[in-house]
Amino acid sequence: MKLFFATDVHGSEICWKKFINAGKFYEADVLILGGDMTGKAIVPIIAQGGGKYKVTLLEQESILEGKEEADKMAATIQNRGYYPYITTPDEVNEISSTPGKSDELFLVQVLKTLERWMEYADQKLAGTGIRCYVCPGNDDVFEVDPVIASSKLVRSVEGDVIQLDEYHEMVSSGWSNPTPWDTHREEPDEMLLTRLETVIAKAKNPANAVFNFHAPPYGSGLDEAPELTKDLRPTYAGRSLIPVGSKSVLAMLDKYQPLLGLHGHIHEGKGTRKYKKTLCINPGSMYEQGMLHGAIVELKQQKVGNYVLTTG
Repeated sequence: MKLFFATDVHGSEICWKKFINAGKFYEADVLILGGDMTGKAIVPIIAQGGGKYKVTLLEQESILEGKEEADKMAATIQNRGYYPYITTPDEVNEISSTPGKSDELFLVQVLKTLERWMEYADQKLAGTGIRCYVCPGNDDVFEVDPVIASSKLVRSVEGDVIQLDEYHEMVSSGWSNPTPWDTHREEPDEMLLTRLETVIAKAKNPANAVFNFHAPPYGSGLDEAPELTKDLRPTYAGRSLIPVGSKSVLAMLDKYQPLLGLHGHIHEGKGTRKYKKTLCINPGSMYEQGMLHGAIVELKQQKVGNYVLTTG
């Protein structure tokens, strides 16, 4: 069987569409998204009167002439992984002055986007026979779970073991070890170890399984990220890289030695590593550029066959 794996699309509309269409393009039997579906922020497109709008994207301010230009900018914002919101100066002031209002608005945009994504997936995958599994990551709010569950053809596999084919199971968890940003699905490595042991216990044959764990194993080279200062800025132009992966994920790979480890979380950690009997893959992420990094992997009865990292 052949699977296509991608991760960390972070709200990018074009990356989600590329992911869903990758099944047909690469002739894959299974699509797997390894976590972090949620975008990072709302970008307001503010009406200025006279049919003009003002927007600041990536620190660049633009004045848009008319609704057509505003709609084009909204599409650009969506493709870069942010949530466009057409509004007025009065509403901006109201949101900024009302505690919790911006969080409420952000959640609405997250769920609205995900509903649209599920509808797109159901339409494109209907009749293809391609299975699609997603596993919410540490950046994904828990409210996304029922939205995914509403899909006909996309299945959430968090904390679950599913049968990929006659020979291979997939064990999944999108939780991570602690990050500097105190995200939704993260916990100390000691607790994560218990979580992973619990889900692995559901597998009949872990040694011939796929471990779909969002966090990469500590010290694998797939987990190197820029070292940060106390105010969460990269040190000296971000040239210093340090391992930030999970020691519990490493322990599980060491203990069970599955055929394949699918990881993400660290966008800069693109690559493959062999750890004992396990091929570990982190395809990386360039969602802001609208580029979908992925991996095509062929699973044979007792081994991993051909595999390749993709960009498109």
